Amino acid sequence: MIVPCNRYEFRIRGRLGERLLSSFGGFDAEVVPPETILRGSIEDQAALHGVLQQIEALGLELVEVRQVNNRAEAADQDSE
Repeated sequence: MIVPCNRYEFRIRGRLGERLLSSFGGFDAEVVPPETILRGSIEDQAALHGVLQQIEALGLELVEVRQVNNRAEAADQDSE
């Protein structure tokens, strides 16, 4: 049985450079000052906790994390 991945959005304070962004392979990145937004699919809660631990280990300030669906994400991007 295939379990669908959930899409998440992580808002991180500041502009992440290429070096830091490379730590988050598989995520799309968008800079919306004063934040960097990472969006991507996460398989399960263990993977979600792994991303959160990675953000903390890199000393980044997490502003917001939320689960999004493709329709809501598309609507958010259209409204910008």
